[in-house]
Amino acid sequence: MLARALLSGPALVLMLAVACGGAGDELILATTTSTEDSGLLDVLVPLFEERTGYAVKTIAVGSGAALRLGEEGETDVILAHSPDAEEEFMAAGHGANRRLVMHNDFVIVGPAGDPAGIRGLDDAAEAFRRIAAAGAAFLSRGDESGTHTKELKIWGSAGVEPSGRWYQETGAGMGPTLLVADEKGGYTLSDRGTYLAQRDNLALEILMEGDPALFNVYHVMQVNPAKSRRINADAAAAFVQFITSDDVQKVIRDFGADKYGRPLFVPDAYLESTPGARPAP
Repeated sequence: MLARALLSGPALVLMLAVACGGAGDELILATTTSTEDSGLLDVLVPLFEERTGYAVKTIAVGSGAALRLGEEGETDVILAHSPDAEEEFMAAGHGANRRLVMHNDFVIVGPAGDPAGIRGLDDAAEAFRRIAAAGAAFLSRGDESGTHTKELKIWGSAGVEPSGRWYQETGAGMGPTLLVADEKGGYTLSDRGTYLAQRDNLALEILMEGDPALFNVYHVMQVNPAKSRRINADAAAAFVQFITSDDVQKVIRDFGADKYGRPLFVPDAYLESTPGARPAP
């Protein structure tokens, strides 16, 4: 039976994870909200449960919060898209292994009127500079997620320290942040998958895409079982094997193609068997 938890406060998430605990027939998955909001987990989790017999408890938060749960030993496995933070997580000994899963990209979305004039640009930093110069509303997740981390890097490349009434933080996941940006007629940075999954409910349009700086890669990490006796190492290992297996990678490859005219993610696990190969934008 699938149990879901989508919480906005890291403290509440941590309380939930502690309450859930680990069990022999249960897997706790901490994952970025984009995998939840895009609908991908609605396909993968039931398939994993059917094949393995494990019951999955999903905690959908920003990548930063997911990694902190791993550091505290409060989750079994993590699916995230914040590479620098993930590498620090592994280097500190919090993870038992880290495997490449898939990628997609980020896009800058905004109102059709495009008051900052970013439509058609191929440089994300220049788009951010124009948004700031125009004082156009920009909605940031502000939650230390992979998306928020990417956004801050782009502001840094733009030479802008965002502040003022035009720059607002939602403290929420990608889906809710898109809705707030839509209500306010503002801009935001979104992973393409979540935007496409929510597009029917939005007036926002993709105004800037294609910059290699907007590349967005996902890894799965098994939490080091030495972190806590509650960690279900067998279930975590089973999930890592599952999501990187050839047939599940094909499910990821096809996900969204019928509904949106293009897949929402590109599977990448096969690249780990090719020396030197890396996913490309």
